[in-house]
Amino acid sequence: METTTLDERAVKDLVRGRYGAIAAGPGDESMTAAAPCCGADGAAIFAAKASEMGYSAEELAAVPEGANLGLGCGNPQAIAALRAGDVVVDLGSGAGFDCLLAAPQVGPAGRVIGVDMTHEMLAKARANASRAGAANVEFRLGEIEHLPVADQVADVIISNCVVNLVPDKAQVFREAFRVLKPGGRLAISDVVNIAPLPEDLRADPALLCGCIAGAVPAETVEKLLCAAGFTDIAITVKPESRAMIADWAPGRGIETCVASAIIAARKPNAGESLPRVANAPSAPRCCG
Repeated sequence: METTTLDERAVKDLVRGRYGAIAAGPGDESMTAAAPCCGADGAAIFAAKASEMGYSAEELAAVPEGANLGLGCGNPQAIAALRAGDVVVDLGSGAGFDCLLAAPQVGPAGRVIGVDMTHEMLAKARANASRAGAANVEFRLGEIEHLPVADQVADVIISNCVVNLVPDKAQVFREAFRVLKPGGRLAISDVVNIAPLPEDLRADPALLCGCIAGAVPAETVEKLLCAAGFTDIAITVKPESRAMIADWAPGRGIETCVASAIIAARKPNAGESLPRVANAPSAPRCCG
């Protein structure tokens, strides 16, 4: 279900090259109207894209120009319920947009750790954090399948349209589980399949590193989360996102195959029973 014509290392190299080029700035061929998930140039266009994803005008005004690159497929902070003192880990933190929004919510007693595998994005994120004066934010180089974070550190893990880019999604969720404290929460926005993707689209490198070809059905995400040990799993597919997604690859019909989803889960506290799935229509039970 997650196979492509490229092996795992080739996929990672494509993704790293694509997003490194995006971080380098406007003018790169990756930032064209046909580039899925990547937007065009100009702060106004990026702001419009973020607004479509559910970010408020206040949130957009709260970060330095250059932190919002118009990437993502939703607003994971809408369900993260961050609190003062929380430690937050952002999987695939990019230029630091979500990290910088989380920083004032967790306050000086909290901490935000962004993890990204591209040097260019890390440099951009660190510069943005410095401009924002966000002393409680740090960015680390690493792959989200092998997080450079100790066990049981995070209260909340967030991510925005990144897990679909990773071939080994099961390992991503195992790592998220490891890093979370007991009772910690997973709150991510990502793309899921709502219908099978035609083979020519699934094998397209541009769609593979652009948030489309690597997507899997919500039921698969649910099973992977269950297998990792998560409980209270709720996956809410957003049909209204299809209009936004259509713009990622105009004329190719991708909006009939994928949609944005909000994915929430929790690491059980010590002594809790086996994982279970929340009673939500969009998240059928898999763990009993």
